[in-house]
Amino acid sequence: MKKLLIIALMLTGMSSFAQEDVSVKGNKVTMKETAPVWKGCEDSSDKKACFNKMLSQHIKENIKYSKNDKGEYIRGKATVSMEVNEEGKVVVNEVKGKSPVLNKEAKRLMESIPPMTPGKLGGKPRAIKYTIPLTF
Repeated sequence: MKKLLIIALMLTGMSSFAQEDVSVKGNKVTMKETAPVWKGCEDSSDKKACFNKMLSQHIKENIKYSKNDKGEYIRGKATVSMEVNEEGKVVVNEVKGKSPVLNKEAKRLMESIPPMTPGKLGGKPRAIKYTIPLTF
């Protein structure tokens, strides 16, 4: 009777920890990662393409080109390392570039991205990292 009770408890415990987007085949556990979804892309068939399109549109509409003391536009590149956190907000981790002015603008531009549906791993919200190169 004790053995039957222990087996029943084990089976109940295993089934209560089941998660969506997790599959187990033999000794291999696979967890599905889902990318963040930009607002307005929820119903899109290709969410990745929609995300890229919305990001490009956001950059085009919100970028501010800085000028130097002579009134000339400052040219250069900046690479932004960021993540969309578990709450769907963009957090800039690092900006690399030669010009501090362009780095500051790149950070401002990425932090102005509106909140979105966060990415998931195994059905649970998870921070997803991105590296985005910008040319001014």
